[in-house]
Amino acid sequence: MEAYFASLNPMDLLGRFPSGIAQGLIWGIMALGVYITFRLLDIADLSVDGTFSTGAAVTVMLILAGWNPWAALVIAFIAGLIAGSVTGLLHTVFGIPAILAGILTQYGLYSINLVIMKMKANQAVSVDKYNLIISGRNVPNAILVGGIFAIALIVILYLFFGTELGSAIRATGCNQQMAKAQGININIMKVLGLAISNGIVAVAGGLAAQYSGFADVNSGRGSIVIGLAAVIIGEVLGEAILHKKLNFFGRLVFVIVGGIIYYLVYTLVLWLKIDSNLMKLFTAIIVAVFLAVPYLKGQAKSSFSRAGKNSRSEGR
Repeated sequence: MEAYFASLNPMDLLGRFPSGIAQGLIWGIMALGVYITFRLLDIADLSVDGTFSTGAAVTVMLILAGWNPWAALVIAFIAGLIAGSVTGLLHTVFGIPAILAGILTQYGLYSINLVIMKMKANQAVSVDKYNLIISGRNVPNAILVGGIFAIALIVILYLFFGTELGSAIRATGCNQQMAKAQGININIMKVLGLAISNGIVAVAGGLAAQYSGFADVNSGRGSIVIGLAAVIIGEVLGEAILHKKLNFFGRLVFVIVGGIIYYLVYTLVLWLKIDSNLMKLFTAIIVAVFLAVPYLKGQAKSSFSRAGKNSRSEGR
Protein backbone atom coordinates (compact mmCIF):
# COMPACT_ATOMS: atom_id res chain seq x y z
CA MET A 1 0.00 0.00 0.00
CA GLU A 2 2.81 2.40 0.86
CA ALA A 3 4.48 1.65 -2.47
CA TYR A 4 1.20 2.41 -4.25
CA PHE A 5 0.79 5.85 -2.64
CA ALA A 6 4.47 6.57 -3.15
CA SER A 7 4.03 5.98 -6.88
CA LEU A 8 1.36 8.69 -7.10
CA ASN A 9 2.85 12.02 -8.10
CA PRO A 10 0.55 15.05 -7.44
CA MET A 11 2.48 17.12 -9.99
CA ASP A 12 1.75 14.48 -12.61
CA LEU A 13 -1.95 14.86 -11.83
CA LEU A 14 -1.76 18.63 -12.23
CA GLY A 15 0.03 18.13 -15.52
CA ARG A 16 -2.81 15.96 -16.78
CA PHE A 17 -5.60 18.38 -15.84
CA PRO A 18 -5.22 20.71 -18.88
CA SER A 19 -5.73 17.77 -21.22
CA GLY A 20 -8.76 16.73 -19.16
CA ILE A 21 -10.22 20.24 -19.49
CA ALA A 22 -9.68 20.23 -23.26
CA GLN A 23 -11.40 16.87 -23.69
CA GLY A 24 -14.10 17.88 -21.20
CA LEU A 25 -14.94 20.89 -23.38
CA ILE A 26 -15.35 18.63 -26.41
CA TRP A 27 -17.57 16.20 -24.55
CA GLY A 28 -19.44 19.13 -23.01
CA ILE A 29 -20.30 20.26 -26.55
CA MET A 30 -21.51 16.73 -27.23
CA ALA A 31 -23.56 16.88 -24.02
CA LEU A 32 -25.34 20.01 -25.30
CA GLY A 33 -26.71 17.84 -28.09
CA VAL A 34 -27.84 15.24 -25.58
CA TYR A 35 -29.42 17.99 -23.46
CA ILE A 36 -31.68 19.05 -26.35
CA THR A 37 -33.26 15.61 -26.68
CA PHE A 38 -33.09 14.46 -23.06
CA ARG A 39 -34.32 17.63 -21.35
CA LEU A 40 -36.05 19.74 -24.00
CA LEU A 41 -37.75 16.97 -26.00
CA ASP A 42 -37.91 14.41 -23.18
CA ILE A 43 -36.46 11.73 -25.47
CA ALA A 44 -33.59 9.36 -24.69
CA ASP A 45 -31.90 9.36 -28.10
CA LEU A 46 -29.48 6.45 -28.41
CA SER A 47 -28.54 7.30 -32.00
CA VAL A 48 -25.89 9.72 -30.68
CA ASP A 49 -23.50 6.80 -30.14
CA GLY A 50 -23.45 6.31 -33.90
CA THR A 51 -23.64 9.99 -34.82
CA PHE A 52 -20.54 10.84 -32.79
CA SER A 53 -18.56 8.31 -34.82
CA THR A 54 -20.13 9.59 -38.04
CA GLY A 55 -18.95 13.11 -37.29
CA ALA A 56 -15.45 11.80 -36.59
CA ALA A 57 -15.38 9.66 -39.75
CA VAL A 58 -16.68 12.39 -42.06
CA THR A 59 -14.30 15.00 -40.64
CA VAL A 60 -11.18 12.86 -40.89
CA MET A 61 -11.92 11.48 -44.35
CA LEU A 62 -12.64 14.94 -45.77
CA ILE A 63 -9.44 16.35 -44.24
CA LEU A 64 -7.49 13.46 -45.76
CA ALA A 65 -9.14 14.32 -49.09
CA GLY A 66 -7.78 17.86 -48.85
CA TRP A 67 -10.75 19.70 -47.36
CA ASN A 68 -10.37 22.59 -44.95
CA PRO A 69 -10.97 21.30 -41.38
CA TRP A 70 -13.68 23.93 -40.79
CA ALA A 71 -15.49 22.91 -43.98
CA ALA A 72 -15.16 19.28 -42.91
CA LEU A 73 -16.90 20.12 -39.62
CA VAL A 74 -19.76 21.77 -41.51
CA ILE A 75 -20.28 18.61 -43.58
CA ALA A 76 -20.07 16.55 -40.37
CA PHE A 77 -22.83 18.76 -38.92
CA ILE A 78 -24.98 18.14 -42.01
CA ALA A 79 -24.34 14.38 -41.72
CA GLY A 80 -25.48 14.57 -38.10
CA LEU A 81 -28.61 16.49 -39.13
CA ILE A 82 -29.47 13.73 -41.62
CA ALA A 83 -28.87 10.95 -39.06
CA GLY A 84 -31.02 12.72 -36.47
CA SER A 85 -33.76 13.28 -39.04
CA VAL A 86 -33.78 9.54 -39.81
CA THR A 87 -34.34 8.81 -36.10
CA GLY A 88 -37.10 11.42 -36.02
CA LEU A 89 -38.84 10.07 -39.11
CA LEU A 90 -38.67 6.48 -37.85
CA HIS A 91 -40.36 7.69 -34.68
CA THR A 92 -42.96 10.11 -36.08
CA VAL A 93 -43.82 8.66 -39.50
CA PHE A 94 -43.50 4.94 -38.81
CA GLY A 95 -44.59 5.01 -35.17
CA ILE A 96 -41.45 3.33 -33.82
CA PRO A 97 -40.81 4.22 -30.16
CA ALA A 98 -38.11 6.90 -29.91
CA ILE A 99 -35.66 4.73 -27.98
CA LEU A 100 -35.95 1.92 -30.56
CA ALA A 101 -35.69 4.38 -33.44
CA GLY A 102 -32.42 5.63 -31.96
CA ILE A 103 -31.10 2.10 -31.61
CA LEU A 104 -31.95 1.32 -35.24
CA THR A 105 -30.20 4.46 -36.47
CA GLN A 106 -27.17 3.77 -34.32
CA TYR A 107 -27.03 0.18 -35.57
CA GLY A 108 -27.22 1.25 -39.20
CA LEU A 109 -24.63 3.98 -38.74
CA TYR A 110 -22.01 1.43 -37.75
CA SER A 111 -21.95 0.06 -41.30
CA ILE A 112 -22.26 3.52 -42.84
CA ASN A 113 -19.30 4.74 -40.81
CA LEU A 114 -17.23 1.81 -42.04
CA VAL A 115 -18.13 2.70 -45.63
CA ILE A 116 -17.18 6.34 -45.02
CA MET A 117 -13.79 5.20 -43.71
CA LYS A 118 -13.32 2.88 -46.71
CA MET A 119 -14.09 -0.28 -44.72
CA LYS A 120 -11.38 0.41 -42.15
CA ALA A 121 -12.09 0.44 -38.42
CA ASN A 122 -9.99 3.58 -37.96
CA GLN A 123 -8.31 6.32 -39.96
CA ALA A 124 -5.54 8.60 -38.75
CA VAL A 125 -4.99 12.28 -39.48
CA SER A 126 -1.71 13.90 -38.42
CA VAL A 127 -1.39 17.46 -37.20
CA ASP A 128 2.06 17.44 -38.81
CA LYS A 129 0.50 17.16 -42.28
CA TYR A 130 -2.78 19.03 -41.83
CA ASN A 131 -3.70 22.33 -40.23
CA LEU A 132 -6.17 20.91 -37.72
CA ILE A 133 -8.52 23.12 -35.72
CA ILE A 134 -7.67 21.40 -32.47
CA SER A 135 -4.99 18.92 -31.46
CA GLY A 136 -3.79 17.07 -28.40
CA ARG A 137 -0.28 18.17 -29.35
CA ASN A 138 -1.18 21.76 -28.36
CA VAL A 139 -3.41 21.53 -25.29
CA PRO A 140 -3.50 25.28 -24.41
CA ASN A 141 -4.71 26.08 -27.93
CA ALA A 142 -7.19 23.20 -27.70
CA ILE A 143 -8.63 24.67 -24.49
CA LEU A 144 -8.88 28.12 -26.10
CA VAL A 145 -10.55 26.87 -29.29
CA GLY A 146 -12.80 24.46 -27.39
CA GLY A 147 -13.84 27.22 -24.99
CA ILE A 148 -14.64 29.67 -27.79
CA PHE A 149 -16.55 26.95 -29.64
CA ALA A 150 -18.54 26.07 -26.52
CA ILE A 151 -19.39 29.71 -25.72
CA ALA A 152 -20.46 30.42 -29.31
CA LEU A 153 -22.66 27.31 -29.35
CA ILE A 154 -24.28 28.21 -26.02
CA VAL A 155 -25.13 31.70 -27.30
CA ILE A 156 -26.53 30.33 -30.58
CA LEU A 157 -28.68 27.74 -28.79
CA TYR A 158 -29.89 30.29 -26.25
CA LEU A 159 -30.94 32.69 -28.99
CA PHE A 160 -32.48 29.95 -31.15
CA PHE A 161 -34.58 28.45 -28.37
CA GLY A 162 -35.82 31.93 -27.58
CA THR A 163 -37.35 32.24 -31.06
CA GLU A 164 -40.85 31.10 -31.97
CA LEU A 165 -39.52 27.93 -33.59
CA GLY A 166 -37.23 27.12 -30.68
CA SER A 167 -40.03 27.76 -28.19
CA ALA A 168 -42.23 25.39 -30.17
CA ILE A 169 -39.62 22.63 -29.76
CA ARG A 170 -39.44 23.30 -26.02
CA ALA A 171 -43.23 23.33 -25.75
CA THR A 172 -43.40 19.98 -27.54
CA GLY A 173 -41.09 18.40 -25.01
CA CYS A 174 -42.85 20.06 -22.08
CA ASN A 175 -46.42 19.10 -22.96
CA GLN A 176 -47.20 17.48 -26.31
CA GLN A 177 -50.96 17.69 -25.97
CA MET A 178 -50.92 21.36 -25.05
CA ALA A 179 -48.45 22.12 -27.85
CA LYS A 180 -50.67 20.31 -30.32
CA ALA A 181 -53.70 22.25 -29.09
CA GLN A 182 -51.76 25.47 -29.77
CA GLY A 183 -51.39 24.47 -33.43
CA ILE A 184 -47.80 23.22 -33.22
CA ASN A 185 -46.89 20.30 -35.47
CA ILE A 186 -45.23 18.20 -32.79
CA ASN A 187 -43.91 15.62 -35.28
CA ILE A 188 -41.96 18.26 -37.18
CA MET A 189 -40.66 19.69 -33.90
CA LYS A 190 -39.44 16.26 -32.81
CA VAL A 191 -37.64 15.66 -36.11
CA LEU A 192 -36.10 19.12 -35.99
CA GLY A 193 -34.97 18.73 -32.38
CA LEU A 194 -33.42 15.31 -33.04
CA ALA A 195 -31.69 16.66 -36.15
CA ILE A 196 -30.15 19.63 -34.32
CA SER A 197 -29.09 17.42 -31.43
CA ASN A 198 -27.31 14.91 -33.63
CA GLY A 199 -25.76 17.67 -35.72
CA ILE A 200 -24.11 19.06 -32.58
CA VAL A 201 -23.01 15.58 -31.52
CA ALA A 202 -21.44 15.00 -34.94
CA VAL A 203 -19.50 18.28 -34.66
CA ALA A 204 -18.22 17.16 -31.25
CA GLY A 205 -17.16 13.87 -32.86
CA GLY A 206 -15.27 15.79 -35.53
CA LEU A 207 -13.49 17.90 -32.92
CA ALA A 208 -12.65 14.80 -30.85
CA ALA A 209 -11.20 13.08 -33.93
CA GLN A 210 -8.97 16.08 -34.68
CA TYR A 211 -7.87 16.30 -31.05
CA SER A 212 -6.94 12.62 -30.84
CA GLY A 213 -5.62 12.43 -34.42
CA PHE A 214 -7.85 9.61 -35.62
CA ALA A 215 -11.41 8.47 -36.21
CA ASP A 216 -12.55 5.08 -34.96
CA VAL A 217 -15.76 3.27 -35.78
CA ASN A 218 -16.26 2.58 -32.06
CA SER A 219 -15.32 6.05 -30.81
CA GLY A 220 -18.94 6.95 -30.05
CA ARG A 221 -19.70 3.86 -27.99
CA GLY A 222 -21.10 4.96 -24.64
CA SER A 223 -21.46 8.59 -25.73
CA ILE A 224 -25.06 8.79 -24.55
CA VAL A 225 -24.05 7.79 -21.01
CA ILE A 226 -21.16 10.27 -20.91
CA GLY A 227 -23.47 12.97 -22.28
CA LEU A 228 -26.08 12.18 -19.64
CA ALA A 229 -23.41 12.25 -16.95
CA ALA A 230 -22.30 15.72 -18.07
CA VAL A 231 -25.89 16.99 -18.23
CA ILE A 232 -26.86 15.65 -14.83
CA ILE A 233 -23.64 16.68 -13.06
CA GLY A 234 -24.00 20.16 -14.53
CA GLU A 235 -27.65 20.45 -13.49
CA VAL A 236 -27.06 19.28 -9.94
CA LEU A 237 -24.06 21.60 -9.56
CA GLY A 238 -25.92 24.54 -11.11
CA GLU A 239 -28.97 24.09 -8.90
CA ALA A 240 -26.74 23.76 -5.83
CA ILE A 241 -24.96 27.04 -6.64
CA LEU A 242 -27.68 29.19 -8.19
CA HIS A 243 -30.82 27.50 -6.83
CA LYS A 244 -33.93 29.09 -8.39
CA LYS A 245 -31.83 31.68 -10.22
CA LEU A 246 -30.60 28.99 -12.62
CA ASN A 247 -32.15 29.98 -15.96
CA PHE A 248 -31.95 28.33 -19.38
CA PHE A 249 -28.69 30.06 -20.30
CA GLY A 250 -27.17 28.95 -17.00
CA ARG A 251 -28.24 25.36 -17.63
CA LEU A 252 -26.48 25.36 -20.99
CA VAL A 253 -23.33 26.72 -19.37
CA PHE A 254 -23.40 24.12 -16.61
CA VAL A 255 -23.77 21.32 -19.17
CA ILE A 256 -20.32 22.31 -20.45
CA VAL A 257 -19.08 22.54 -16.85
CA GLY A 258 -20.48 19.06 -16.24
CA GLY A 259 -18.49 17.71 -19.18
CA ILE A 260 -15.29 19.27 -17.83
CA ILE A 261 -15.89 17.92 -14.32
CA TYR A 262 -16.59 14.45 -15.68
CA TYR A 263 -13.34 14.38 -17.61
CA LEU A 264 -11.34 15.78 -14.69
CA VAL A 265 -12.70 12.95 -12.55
CA TYR A 266 -11.82 10.54 -15.36
CA THR A 267 -8.28 11.96 -15.33
CA LEU A 268 -8.13 11.51 -11.56
CA VAL A 269 -9.22 7.87 -11.87
CA LEU A 270 -6.50 7.19 -14.43
CA TRP A 271 -3.94 8.93 -12.22
CA LEU A 272 -4.94 6.64 -9.35
CA LYS A 273 -4.00 3.77 -11.69
CA ILE A 274 -7.46 2.26 -11.64
CA ASP A 275 -8.16 0.08 -14.66
CA SER A 276 -9.69 2.34 -17.35
CA ASN A 277 -11.97 -0.55 -18.35
CA LEU A 278 -13.86 0.10 -15.11
CA MET A 279 -14.77 3.65 -16.20
CA LYS A 280 -17.99 2.51 -17.83
CA LEU A 281 -19.13 1.08 -14.49
CA PHE A 282 -17.97 4.26 -12.76
CA THR A 283 -19.91 6.43 -15.24
CA ALA A 284 -23.03 4.30 -14.89
CA ILE A 285 -22.89 4.69 -11.10
CA ILE A 286 -22.45 8.48 -11.42
CA VAL A 287 -25.47 8.78 -13.73
CA ALA A 288 -27.60 6.54 -11.52
CA VAL A 289 -26.69 8.50 -8.36
CA PHE A 290 -27.28 11.93 -9.88
CA LEU A 291 -30.55 10.80 -11.47
CA ALA A 292 -31.71 9.46 -8.13
CA VAL A 293 -30.77 12.57 -6.11
CA PRO A 294 -33.65 14.84 -7.32
CA TYR A 295 -36.17 12.04 -6.82
CA LEU A 296 -34.94 11.19 -3.33
CA LYS A 297 -34.91 14.89 -2.37
CA GLY A 298 -38.50 15.19 -3.58
CA GLN A 299 -39.51 12.11 -1.62
CA ALA A 300 -37.83 13.46 1.50
CA LYS A 301 -39.59 16.81 1.19
CA SER A 302 -42.98 15.17 0.70
CA SER A 303 -42.34 12.89 3.70
CA PHE A 304 -41.46 15.86 5.92
CA SER A 305 -44.50 17.70 4.58
CA ARG A 306 -46.79 14.78 5.39
CA ALA A 307 -45.22 14.42 8.82
CA GLY A 308 -45.77 18.12 9.48
CA LYS A 309 -49.42 17.93 8.47
CA ASN A 310 -49.98 14.86 10.61
CA SER A 311 -48.41 16.52 13.67
CA ARG A 312 -50.55 19.63 13.20
CA SER A 313 -53.71 17.57 12.83
CA GLU A 314 -52.86 15.55 15.94
CA GLY A 315 -52.24 18.78 17.88
CA ARG A 316 -55.76 19.92 17.12
